[in-house]
Amino acid sequence: MINILVPIGTSPNANETLQYAIDFASDFAANIYVMEVFSVSAKAGSLVNISDKVAKSSKEHLRRVINQVDSKKVEIKIATYNGDLVDGIKEIDKELGIEIIILAPRSNDIKEELYLGNTSGRIIKRTDIPALIVPKGTEYKVYKSILTAFKSGVLKRNRILDPLVAIQKKHKSKVDLLLVKTPGYTDDDLKVNTALMDLCSQLTLTENPTTYLGVMEHFQSKHPDLLCVFRRKRGFFKNLWEKNTVPKSEFSVPIPVLVLSVKKD
Repeated sequence: MINILVPIGTSPNANETLQYAIDFASDFAANIYVMEVFSVSAKAGSLVNISDKVAKSSKEHLRRVINQVDSKKVEIKIATYNGDLVDGIKEIDKELGIEIIILAPRSNDIKEELYLGNTSGRIIKRTDIPALIVPKGTEYKVYKSILTAFKSGVLKRNRILDPLVAIQKKHKSKVDLLLVKTPGYTDDDLKVNTALMDLCSQLTLTENPTTYLGVMEHFQSKHPDLLCVFRRKRGFFKNLWEKNTVPKSEFSVPIPVLVLSVKKD
């Protein structure tokens, strides 16, 4: 991992997410880009430098957040973007190459009933970049146990697993695979990618209406430090992808969640 993106909003706990990302980056010798998006549409007769002023204000806000953390000699760079959030992330990824996004579940949304707020939800659901969702107040620690859940073991490219492989090697994690057979599964779905099997300490097959319910059934017994799922159109968040926000009543876990993307396949 080389470049980590940390979107910074107006949350008073933004420094906690950034500190987690710094601790993570320190472990993996990575660089961090903190990002804030703003939207300014200059109309005829308006101040021509209003965009520059807002950009300057955004950078000052980012510097205040950075000043609240221990950088641990990790290089932290600032990126701002005028326009849509998802477009901004894609532009930064195109320019720099982002290996992973680290963000809080609720981001700018203060509604306690939500797991993913509108901002964090759009990032997770509308980009193709792997993401690590870190609950509020979580301190970075070794992931001794990782539960990786999926409904199909077919992966067209092994590099999809790169973030998981890097974490497993660095932390010497025990990786348990949970293959959830859902209605309409095929025999091909039960063929698990060899690279995924190479990471595996144990493979469990279960049958549930959805992958999410399969995870909830086994979550307590596994006690993982990290949950890993795949971002598929018909995968873990199948029903949850239809809207940006995700209520806690539909999904919530108290540990970090690594979301790997297979969208480009």
